[in-house]
Amino acid sequence: MLSDSNPIILIPARMNSTRLPNKPLADINGVPMIVRVWQIAVDANIGRVIVASGDTEISKAIQNEGGEAILTDPDLPSGSDRIFAALEKADPSKKHDIIINLQGDLPLLERSTITAAYDLMDNDQVDIGTVAAKIIIPEEKLSPSIVKAIVAWNNDGITGKALYFTRAPAPTGNGPMYHHIGLYTYKRHALERFVKLPISPLEQQEKLEQLRALENGMRIDVALVDTVPFGVDTPEDLEKAKLLIK
Repeated sequence: MLSDSNPIILIPARMNSTRLPNKPLADINGVPMIVRVWQIAVDANIGRVIVASGDTEISKAIQNEGGEAILTDPDLPSGSDRIFAALEKADPSKKHDIIINLQGDLPLLERSTITAAYDLMDNDQVDIGTVAAKIIIPEEKLSPSIVKAIVAWNNDGITGKALYFTRAPAPTGNGPMYHHIGLYTYKRHALERFVKLPISPLEQQEKLEQLRALENGMRIDVALVDTVPFGVDTPEDLEKAKLLIK
């Protein structure tokens, strides 16, 4: 199926981050962060790449590098709403059938992580794909900022069906916990359905958008990857990213 698909990578980005102002344009060793993420997506060589932003400064940074950027309503409530708005503008004839939603604050993301999520689309039963990694640091099991994926793993141990996502330590017992990584792939019809659904009760309770899909009977599959990509949310993260990239 994937050989016949026409995927597109969309990267939502906005300037109004509270912990790190103007985060997408944060300088990492001479290159804006959003440009670094865009370049990773281009290098993955999966398909067309577009940055979807409500801010002209972000769009200009990408266009200055020869990339494609689309302006969206700055008041859109979520990244999934932003990528859907950009998709409607960029592809009104609906030629792209698989959509990859890539966060714009992962400047050290490995291309193989994108590919792992994309490969999950090679199953007609799957609506949405995402990725997770084993939690190694014990403190992260208790941290509500670390989202845990509860997955019914297949016999291969590297792909499985998502049963739930939570900020609580789960599942309990002696087995591993899995850190959910917020990178998503969608069948186009699934994204179209998802953004039209109302916010669900569990989504409100856990503050996790993906639970809306599960509550409405949509299937999310998960691919296991080796590491959690380093994300930049604070000035301290930014300095660490500079050192890691250098």
